[in-house]
Amino acid sequence: MRCRDRRRRSQAGFGAGCALLFLALILLTDWAAGTLTVPRALLWTALAAVFLAVLVPPGIRVAPGRLTVRCGLRVRTVRTDALVSVRQQDGVSAQLTLHDVDGRHVQVDPRALTASPFLWHGLETGVHRSVRAGTLVEGEQIIERLSEEMDGEAVRGVERASELVGTAPRDGGRRAG
Repeated sequence: MRCRDRRRRSQAGFGAGCALLFLALILLTDWAAGTLTVPRALLWTALAAVFLAVLVPPGIRVAPGRLTVRCGLRVRTVRTDALVSVRQQDGVSAQLTLHDVDGRHVQVDPRALTASPFLWHGLETGVHRSVRAGTLVEGEQIIERLSEEMDGEAVRGVERASELVGTAPRDGGRRAG
């Protein structure tokens, strides 16, 4: 089963919209001030391109035994069925760093994985294979904790949905009178 982060397209569109809006506003402001020149327009365009690169999230793809992260022009892949370690950096950007037996590594935002059940299932399946193969020596508890958090969030979502269904009138909205 192959799958991609389905949210990336909308997030990339939002990032592109923000970068284009920034470029339009800064060019308009510079033009209104009478200081717009070709070098300044090129500078603003380059700055908008950097802005776009920062706003567009990395693309994540999971295939059987592989996790690939595309960030800009760089593409990194690890074997999820032969992981050596899984580490999580805490802080502002809590990144998961996955290392495989071939010495390759990727960094990925765990929120992107947990937001997509298919991506998460692909990673979790690979981690379980690494554990069975005996290659994973560090980080199994991180995956277990994230899995428990996902399960808890799924239960809370079902509870919220059932509360909404439970509050609906049973008589089709008609009141007895």
